Amino acid sequence: MATTTTLPERVRIFVLGAGFAGLGAAIKLDEAGEHDFLVVDKGDSVGGTWRDNTYPGAACDVPSQLYSFSFAPNPEWSRSFSPQPEIHAYLERVAEESGVLDRFRFGVRVEDATWDEGDRVWQVTTSAGTVTADILISGSGGLSEPRLPEIKGIEDFTGEIFHSARWNHDYDLTGKRVAVIGTGASAIQIVPEIARRVAHLDVYQRTAPWVIPRHDREYTRLERFAFRHVPLFQKLYRTAIYWGRELYVPAFTVQPKLAAPARAQALANIRKGIADPALHEAVTPDYAIGCKRILISNAWYPALDRDNVDLVTDGISEITPTGIVTSDGTEREIDCLIVATGFYTTDQPIAHHVKGRDGRTLADVWAEHGMASYKGTTTAGFPNLFQIVGANTGLGHSSMVFIIESQIAYILSALRQMTEQGVVAVEPTQAAQDAWNADLHRRMQRTVWNTGGCASWYLDEHGRNTTLWPRTTFTFREQLRKFDLDQYVVTRASDAPTKEHVA
Repeated sequence: MATTTTLPERVRIFVLGAGFAGLGAAIKLDEAGEHDFLVVDKGDSVGGTWRDNTYPGAACDVPSQLYSFSFAPNPEWSRSFSPQPEIHAYLERVAEESGVLDRFRFGVRVEDATWDEGDRVWQVTTSAGTVTADILISGSGGLSEPRLPEIKGIEDFTGEIFHSARWNHDYDLTGKRVAVIGTGASAIQIVPEIARRVAHLDVYQRTAPWVIPRHDREYTRLERFAFRHVPLFQKLYRTAIYWGRELYVPAFTVQPKLAAPARAQALANIRKGIADPALHEAVTPDYAIGCKRILISNAWYPALDRDNVDLVTDGISEITPTGIVTSDGTEREIDCLIVATGFYTTDQPIAHHVKGRDGRTLADVWAEHGMASYKGTTTAGFPNLFQIVGANTGLGHSSMVFIIESQIAYILSALRQMTEQGVVAVEPTQAAQDAWNADLHRRMQRTVWNTGGCASWYLDEHGRNTTLWPRTTFTFREQLRKFDLDQYVVTRASDAPTKEHVA
């Protein structure tokens, strides 16, 4: 890995983040002949989410064959759902083999990025100096900055405390009294792993999740041989899983009743894992399946049913120096507090540091009506800014890598057209952006995410789902297949900004 923190003063393309998005962008830029780029990341290696989340049991809930770049299939997956160390190792191997790491800088934090309208460039201020760039690509994603709960007294807790995404491996949980706040995707992987070695575990649940069985298994020796030596076999395997996943879409976006089989699986999962009637009732959700993220685990319910584990459903009123007090006045003493309360998804942290043409940040603009962009990639008022995994690009059924590759293709098409036509700056027209979002949120109204009767991290403070894509992934790919210059404000080298066309 590159270790120097010396940054060039000027590059054509500045890429923020070295996860799937940033690495994929770098590889495809290089292949397209766009060699003048710089990728920076605050961490010490590629990997992003899969570098940072090292908690016990960390694994992907998307089938392994879908969770890799289409241009770099991984024949080495050991299981049908890959564990975190394998995903991180895969990304490191792809980075090493791609020949782009000489343009990566690690341990560098982006502090601000400001559009200079006079020179039509981005001035990017980092912890290692300032870089001037023509194009800014943000691959920081929505799962990059842990969110701590705002609970009275949390800063006064004197025991050990850490977020699931910042796991303290030096702290031995053996024999300790531990509390986990949260019952989301991270918590259901963590709790079964630590329950067997702690003295006592309190799990604080605000809303019960729907949890279906995890059909995970080790690949057979024959399958792994075929993955390595018969590329067509792996491609067909991946394609079959992809189309199987796309069949889930109507249950999320058109008719929630189609999810009845998944609901039946989840209820059977509860019956199989929990014997106590009161606990059975406490873990049974009271909203439509799919309204919140559907989780997968075979070990979650048996872990909650252990003698040394208590599920606490009363709200937390405060945290004392030595424990947690719930709304009924009960105080439970603990040695360690593990916070598994997710990330800033509807308020991406990078948005507070990116300033557009009028000097306002993305966060300022989004605060008015919620996170919104054009095709999840570009935003009016922010020339030459391309976001990967931006507004309404998230998925509830398939692999984000498919979305990321679609956006990278759109960006490459934009760069190609800009070069061919002598364009120095592009941004979507407000009309194009408004039309895109009006259609998107019209489609969102009938989805289970809006009608399922839950409050989820998919929704922002305005009650709008600014996180998920409400259609199939192949529709998204088709919409981003070619950069549509006619929907953009175009600035040429010697021109003032002119609107070429507003649809």
